[in-house]
Amino acid sequence: MEQSRQLTILVVEDDEETREYIASTLRDDDSIERVRTAATLSAGMAELASDPPDVMLVDLGLPDGNGIDLILHTREHSPATLSMVITVFGDEGSLIGALEAGARGYLLKSEGPADLKESVAQLVAGGAPITPAIASFLLQRFKSLPDANDKRDQHSSLSPREQQVLELIVKGCSNQDVANELGISRHTSTSHIRSIYRKLEVKSRSEAIYEALSRGIITVKERS
Repeated sequence: MEQSRQLTILVVEDDEETREYIASTLRDDDSIERVRTAATLSAGMAELASDPPDVMLVDLGLPDGNGIDLILHTREHSPATLSMVITVFGDEGSLIGALEAGARGYLLKSEGPADLKESVAQLVAGGAPITPAIASFLLQRFKSLPDANDKRDQHSSLSPREQQVLELIVKGCSNQDVANELGISRHTSTSHIRSIYRKLEVKSRSEAIYEALSRGIITVKERS
């Protein structure tokens, strides 16, 4: 990762093996200054209160509460901290709740070291990293809803270029990544993103991802 300053990370995960895997992987990154850990919701809140991190990676199923509560607490008391969910496959309601609470990224615990580091880099660069498997899982659930076809009809106002940009946003690309991928200027990519927000009636990347999945606007392929 290339950052102007070193990052501080908080990992909130009750499974010791998973927690230490994530922490040790991130400690191996030269752009990360410090990685702290917590095993419970209450311990996570205490860590946030003592020294808010730049990035928080949080499991949703904690022994003394739901990780969504920690994301909500972070949004209110430490708005500069970027929250990302580290999870296993579960019910889509929890992931939707995390989106609505303000989570900016959604990864599986099985991510390899390179993907984990890259996802943190994308998050800090303004992206919204989401494991393709999770996106596909959510997309299939949304497609099964009774009003899914009606929702899909509502995205017709997006131009082909805007749909390309939206797909890149869902994949976790920052404004600059979008520009590089499509061969356009950063200013143009930002203009496209603003137009997408306006047409989808959203105000953030997390909300745009939610709408893209719930309306079936994009198709996400599994990572090979």
